[in-house]
Amino acid sequence: MTSDVLRRLREVTASAISSETIVEAIQVMSAGPSPRGSERATAARLAAWARDRWPRLPWNMEAVGPEGTNLTSTAGGSGPELLVYSHLDTSLSGDAGHDRWATGLDGPVAPLALDPATGLLSGFGLGVARAPAAAALVGYAAAAAALRREGLPHRLCLLLASAGTHSSPFAHAREPHLARPTGIEEYLRSHPLPAAAVVAKCGPPGVLHEEPGAIFLRVRLGDAYRPVLARGADGGLLAGLGTVVEILESWRAEHLAARAVPGRQFAAEAGIGAVRGGLPEKPDLLPGRMELHLYLTTVPGDDPDEIARTVLARLRAGVEHGPLDGHRVSVDAWTAHPAGSTAPDAPVIRHAVTAWQDEHGEPPREISGWKGSTDGVVLRGHGIPTARVGPAAAPDPADPRRDVFDPRVLARFARLYAGIALRHALGAPGM
Repeated sequence: MTSDVLRRLREVTASAISSETIVEAIQVMSAGPSPRGSERATAARLAAWARDRWPRLPWNMEAVGPEGTNLTSTAGGSGPELLVYSHLDTSLSGDAGHDRWATGLDGPVAPLALDPATGLLSGFGLGVARAPAAAALVGYAAAAAALRREGLPHRLCLLLASAGTHSSPFAHAREPHLARPTGIEEYLRSHPLPAAAVVAKCGPPGVLHEEPGAIFLRVRLGDAYRPVLARGADGGLLAGLGTVVEILESWRAEHLAARAVPGRQFAAEAGIGAVRGGLPEKPDLLPGRMELHLYLTTVPGDDPDEIARTVLARLRAGVEHGPLDGHRVSVDAWTAHPAGSTAPDAPVIRHAVTAWQDEHGEPPREISGWKGSTDGVVLRGHGIPTARVGPAAAPDPADPRRDVFDPRVLARFARLYAGIALRHALGAPGM
């Protein structure tokens, strides 16, 4: 009986999901910038569009900080809740002048475009995370409508969150403990915990049931105030930058070698993402402080304070008797979140695997060495069984700030998200 009901529901949701609707949702999201923590205008546009298309579903805007907003929707009544999660903010801000220090590109990004010859959609912020977020929204709405029409008990929630991309608190003048909350943290504080969750994010060709954590490291070097004309033989902090980078790269190689985790889906990584020092408008003054900012993905058991102490010891030993000997050195660590896992036989994982096979005609691939960390680990940290699954993003050859997707693939993933929701509501076997 359950299989017959599920088959009928899948047919209903499939007929309700179209690539055109997903493209519309992406167009609404792409009509303005949506940088981390400033998603309110995007949430308002998307909520208005969704209310017009699915008027029987509630579409709520929940403030997060002064400019951030979660867009939420809840369908059904009582019962074990499935949360379908993605986020509204983009990895880059969309301001070319700001982003150029990461992209190396000065010109504006071309607007969203659908190629009439190939049918491919290309645009800014699609990979992180407008494309999977749109697929999740459409899949959620289709599943909710089908379950309601059949009169079946269910409870589904959609969360398109504020501040879902990583941002180091060390980038701000304020102390790290005053950093703004993320949308997922605010949601979990103010709503009952769901029974299970699906994270709709771009990723590998399979279902992730575990992900690495993430931490930020800040390395600070200090020197006396002095002009370039009084630099002396050592050349100041920047003259020793190469030495510092060599030390950190040598530490990285050893750090990663010690964290190889056979048989697990996740892997550690570390890298220098930003270097800061001096005043560009006053290059006649040597930097009195230099900072290097690192991003690390972590495996279970990683202690950020111990990592910071190890890096500090390596730096102090490495600069001794060199150009930076005697300079002030400090290392600070800030945890974004620890690594997290869900049992591979948890119902939500089995539902995701089965839904993948339904839509792709073959089982998902085995995944190992995955280094991407998302809010899935936040959900797992609250004891919520969580599956992460989504399409793969391809960079636009004409502009790496843009991503390319086939809308038909996005429709496939919308059906996949709907399939997980239907199986969760029915309690159907996942394998």
